[in-house]
Amino acid sequence: MASSNKKPKKNALENLIAGGCAGLVESSICHPLDTIKTRMQLRRSTISAKSSFLEPDAYKKHARKNPMGPLDTAKRIIEKEGFLSLYKGLTAVYSGIIPKMALRFVSFEYYKEILPPAFAYVNEAASQNTGLVTFTAGLMSGLTEAILVVTPAEVCKIRMQSQYHSMVDAEVRKKRKYGNVVQTAVTIVKEEGPTALYKGIVPTMLRQGCNQAVNFTMYQFFKTKWQELSNKQELAPWQHMLIGGISGGFGPTVNNPLDVVKTRMQRQVLIPGQRPPYSSITQACSRIAREEGIAALWKGLTPRLMRIMPGQAITFMTYEFVSKQIQQLKSS
Repeated sequence: MASSNKKPKKNALENLIAGGCAGLVESSICHPLDTIKTRMQLRRSTISAKSSFLEPDAYKKHARKNPMGPLDTAKRIIEKEGFLSLYKGLTAVYSGIIPKMALRFVSFEYYKEILPPAFAYVNEAASQNTGLVTFTAGLMSGLTEAILVVTPAEVCKIRMQSQYHSMVDAEVRKKRKYGNVVQTAVTIVKEEGPTALYKGIVPTMLRQGCNQAVNFTMYQFFKTKWQELSNKQELAPWQHMLIGGISGGFGPTVNNPLDVVKTRMQRQVLIPGQRPPYSSITQACSRIAREEGIAALWKGLTPRLMRIMPGQAITFMTYEFVSKQIQQLKSS
């Protein structure tokens, strides 16, 4: 992801190590916010059919009846299930974080390399447009990780996070349906078939593609501008952290409805012969907006931003730091 051609090109192994370290650090710190976000998105609330979901009064009554925000949600989880419940699904995250981050950075660099010649066949000016190349490479890397890693890992994670059991009582823990990520994946495949691991793949692809397209584009833009203003090619870790955090907030704000739909679709258990409550993106968006109000499509946005913005800050800072250390070891 270097912005200067003078910097040595990183190979796939270096991206694997740097990306894996970044993912492990980020998920270990930020996972409780993801659990809070998931619980908020899974919480269903309805607005009276007599009231339009566009009416302000309906929203006010709805808000009074459903006042639980991120802090209240966290407090309720801790009180009823124990502090460790905030880390439900972390094994699923760990199992997917290294290949996900490896794919993200390796594929991003690969697509960024092959896209200019491909664009040149259509338009020479497009091949010279670094912003367009970065955006497209980010989009394609997001789609790649969604298909190969993110979707099955998130199906397992959400199933584990959605269990309302205590993590304090050992007897209760033994009776839980979903334990670790491997057992969860095996249970899902046995009960619902292997395709169940790819429930919600379309909104996941759209979400990841959008996120990484915007994320990489904004990160590269802010990084380049900062380098130009400071007249320095090497930025300090805190600068990478700040740029990464800011760039990480754009995508989630736009595509949160996709995240809500994805979470609902991955949570539902497929029963043979029965139509699932959420069958497609458009049907799910329409149903959620009609039954719960259009604002429900932005449920969990606050904890999601609280999760993603510091997460991206930590990811880019760690990635750049580890990459720099590897380069120094190679040159020594």
